[in-house]
Amino acid sequence: MGIGVFHNKVVVITGGCAGIGRALALRFAHAGARIAILDIQDETLVAFRQQLMDKLNAEVLALHCDVADEAQCEQAICQVIEHFGGIDVLINNAGITHRSAFAETELAVFRRVMAVNYFGALHCTRYALASLIERQGQVIVLSSLSGFAPLLYRSAYNASKHALHGLFETLRMEVREQGVNVMLVSPGFTATDIRKNALVGDGSISQQVINTPFKVASPTDVADDIYHGALKRKRLLVLSNVDWRARLVARLFPRLFERWMLPKLSGLNHSR
Repeated sequence: MGIGVFHNKVVVITGGCAGIGRALALRFAHAGARIAILDIQDETLVAFRQQLMDKLNAEVLALHCDVADEAQCEQAICQVIEHFGGIDVLINNAGITHRSAFAETELAVFRRVMAVNYFGALHCTRYALASLIERQGQVIVLSSLSGFAPLLYRSAYNASKHALHGLFETLRMEVREQGVNVMLVSPGFTATDIRKNALVGDGSISQQVINTPFKVASPTDVADDIYHGALKRKRLLVLSNVDWRARLVARLFPRLFERWMLPKLSGLNHSR
């Protein structure tokens, strides 16, 4: 099913140079899509664009864009539309996290996490929406397992992911009659650099490596699942590698979950 569906389609990926975003660019390029990568890593943008062109013969546009900056988002999306003629799929993948207790987290950290995770997706979607409606495309939003199990010491991150659900579940209802699909994706633990580059309470980068008690998925496998979800134009894709029993306990026995499972999910012992 879906062979050729994305051939010559224009796929925009924010945070497309690393992790899941990079794997998504490779996956959609394999399917014959024309790719626009938005990222802040200028040297990596150039190198990855060349790799996609050389190895996959893909048509690629690589643009510097800090999604927290509305003006940069508007400029980048307009450049994509001008270059390719429109947008068929927008993947809001760019994101950051933090690791700090609420009381120890400066407001600037909350603002930065929300600026990237929430407003970044809002900015790009707002400027791409007219083209997506015209082409009856779809918006794909990377959320998190924190949508059902908020992680300890990630209050800003959890809040940003809940905000994404509120925004894009509403948008889905508003644009479905116009032929646009909105798919929210909740991956589980994935081998990316987001945890290695987590902010701490004062806004600096954490050097602490947190080990997870669960099997970590590869970005390639996650990207493949997202690709097949896009083929089926799903509304919600939960890819959590957290045992289904943990999710059941979270729903039915929240106090037990919070006491015994949540610290484990958060990569912490009971005493922190």
